[in-house]
Amino acid sequence: MLMTLARPIELKDLTRFVSAIDPQLSPDFAKIAFVVIRADEKRDNYDSTIWMIDRISGKPFMYFGEGSGLWPRWSPDGKHLLFLSKKTMKEGEKGNELWVASIGGGEPRLVLRLKGGVEAPYWMPDGNRIIFLSAVGEEEEGVRVVRRIPLWSNGAGFTYHARKHLHIVDVNSGSVRQLTKGDMNVVYASPSNRGSKIAYVASTNDLRPMTTDLFVMDVDSGESKKLTGSNMNIGAVCWSPDDRQLAFKGHNLRRGFATHVTIWLIPTEGGNPMDLTGKLDRGSGRSVYYDLRGPVTYLLAPVPIWSQDHIYFTISDSGRYNLHRINPKSGKIESVITGDFLVDDFSVRGNAVAYLKVTKTTPAEIWVKDEQGERKLTNLNDFLLAELKLPTPEHFEYQSSDGKKIDGWVMKPRIVGEDQKVPAILDIHGGPKSVFGYSFMFEHHFFSSNGFAVIYLNPRGSDGYSEEFADIRGAYGERDLKDIMEGLDYALSRFSFIDLDRLGVTGLSYGGFMTNWIVTHTDRFRAAVSQNSISDWTAMFGTTDIGFYFSPDQIGNEPWTNPQGYLSKSPLTYAPKVTTPTMFIHSAEDFRCWIDQSITFFTALKYLGKETELVLFDKGEHTFRSTSKPSFRMKRLEHMLRWFRSHLDMCD
Repeated sequence: MLMTLARPIELKDLTRFVSAIDPQLSPDFAKIAFVVIRADEKRDNYDSTIWMIDRISGKPFMYFGEGSGLWPRWSPDGKHLLFLSKKTMKEGEKGNELWVASIGGGEPRLVLRLKGGVEAPYWMPDGNRIIFLSAVGEEEEGVRVVRRIPLWSNGAGFTYHARKHLHIVDVNSGSVRQLTKGDMNVVYASPSNRGSKIAYVASTNDLRPMTTDLFVMDVDSGESKKLTGSNMNIGAVCWSPDDRQLAFKGHNLRRGFATHVTIWLIPTEGGNPMDLTGKLDRGSGRSVYYDLRGPVTYLLAPVPIWSQDHIYFTISDSGRYNLHRINPKSGKIESVITGDFLVDDFSVRGNAVAYLKVTKTTPAEIWVKDEQGERKLTNLNDFLLAELKLPTPEHFEYQSSDGKKIDGWVMKPRIVGEDQKVPAILDIHGGPKSVFGYSFMFEHHFFSSNGFAVIYLNPRGSDGYSEEFADIRGAYGERDLKDIMEGLDYALSRFSFIDLDRLGVTGLSYGGFMTNWIVTHTDRFRAAVSQNSISDWTAMFGTTDIGFYFSPDQIGNEPWTNPQGYLSKSPLTYAPKVTTPTMFIHSAEDFRCWIDQSITFFTALKYLGKETELVLFDKGEHTFRSTSKPSFRMKRLEHMLRWFRSHLDMCD
């Protein structure tokens, strides 16, 4: 018996899917502003337009359609909307613009344009001022004199010359005042409900950027009070309704990068922070893979929201990303929106919640939960999904050799006969503290539609489980490798349509490292595609934007203190053992895992006479698989498909 689809998913469908992001409920709960991102094939870029939808009727309409609108935020009285754009800027011009528009109609008004950019703007409660972050510092022309590290930042380019500071602008006059100064980088800011104070988060030590502190500034005097002791990593902040407490996402660095991000509480006058959600042993970071978020949404992530008596927050759990809330007085945690899906972002007003829902077979759409229950408000991708009728990935669970339960999924090829055997691609996620789960992955559907089974797992190191499960520091390529290979064995034993003699492996970032590690430690795979990978930890320490603090945390100490550790954990060390034909893919603007990682390993394999190929993209940052221009995203998949087809005996 054959399983058939209306038609297979095609490469061009990548440009037909629409990304919905950033839902924002109006102060009166009546409307939801959100952003729609579409690929523009003619410009080989993306259009972002701001839409609104009525919460009750579900009727959507375009609000700002100039093609570059982002970050809609309601004024306190609900009569205006601020947003970011490049509406009047030339192609390639640095920075962006802050606009304000009346909800009642009329043309939007430009408030200011800054070369250093306008980031994360928020209204002050008076509705007359807006706070925002912007980079301060001039870049040299033609020559760079560098006195700080990192010299660059992934997704932003050279940043050694600039500091990100807090500013405030008068909406009517456009006058701007810089509120913070000095050797710090402000990463988040939030005004109090009464408007007399601003909470902001900043790193003050270039060599320890993972350590951030929480400050409270008096707006009138400009004086700041530091609330934390330089021993935490702190992210988004929100105020209690009475302005006496602050809730924030953060962790205490006890397990370095493996530490769960949880929700903390601290009095605004100072005191010891209290971990409200650590008892769950699950984190609030948005680390579940979903490759249709669009080119800007990797910068956006859900923030905690304090509404009435509860703090709303997200939790990553076993491939799910769901919404919960906690009463900070009682400590009681309640489920709000849960299930086998992602709540990819949300906003709350009163008891109404607007959110993005992503499932295994549907990209993000706007949903709402209120007194009428839960319901879907948009149908941005229904027309395309009706053509495709995509297969549903099958979840499975297996027990590792040391007794841990591990989650995995298999996506069945488009057409499989009863006795047919098909090749399979094992995809390894990045991080390592990322996670696969109950979310839409265009890439997996694409390979499935081309006749491959796709296997993906959450081995040790993954998010969504305990901190102990996530902590593989100093042990890369050990327990995580065992989990992966044991998961592969389980999938082969359970899914009889997979041909165990035609297996491919791929992954990006940590997944690229693991791909490199696998081809240097086993010949089980007939083809590999290593993407934006790590092959040499010593080079990683010195060339990347996070290497000088990420590598010591993950490998242990510095290269000169632990040379054997850095050498033994570098796949490059084992290059002579490679027998698997390996393609390397890398983007030149990846400053997280720099391009030298793939070039060096490719050169070594070529020198040794191994079968290898290098595919370089001259544009694109670390996560370019989902953020680069549409043509590059499609070319990347074309090259991967070509490599796997040619080495896994696939006929056109």
